[in-house]
Amino acid sequence: MKIVLATKNTHKVEEIKVMLSGLPLEIMSLADFPEIPEVEETGTTFAENASIKASAVSDATGLVALADDSGLEVDALGGDPGVYSNRFAGTGATDRDKYMRIVKLLADIPEPKRGARFRAAVAIATPDGDIYVVEGKVEGLIAHEPKGE
Repeated sequence: MKIVLATKNTHKVEEIKVMLSGLPLEIMSLADFPEIPEVEETGTTFAENASIKASAVSDATGLVALADDSGLEVDALGGDPGVYSNRFAGTGATDRDKYMRIVKLLADIPEPKRGARFRAAVAIATPDGDIYVVEGKVEGLIAHEPKGE
């Protein structure tokens, strides 16, 4: 069975291939379909964005498609950056830029109020129009400064 990963991110493709290794799948990505334009993420939730991407790619290819969306929700920021996590620090921001923006915004917030979670959604869309979504989250606190690599 063929499945298309709704991404051009080569690192993400390799990670997912490892996760799905051992399954009888031929795994493709958007790199195999250069004619498909970037899918705009217009949803207000991670599940909606993953569903939009998976559905659009399945429709365009006629194959089963898998897409994901994920990000950080910070309680002291009213749940932001949420679905805007990737764009929260501006276009072209590095991962360091993104987390340093959050660290700076929370500079005066005491530890008990630094709750946050990383939330992810994965959607699989079929050519018949069926969409299956699974979501997960990991709770934690935003540190006062970066640690580790």
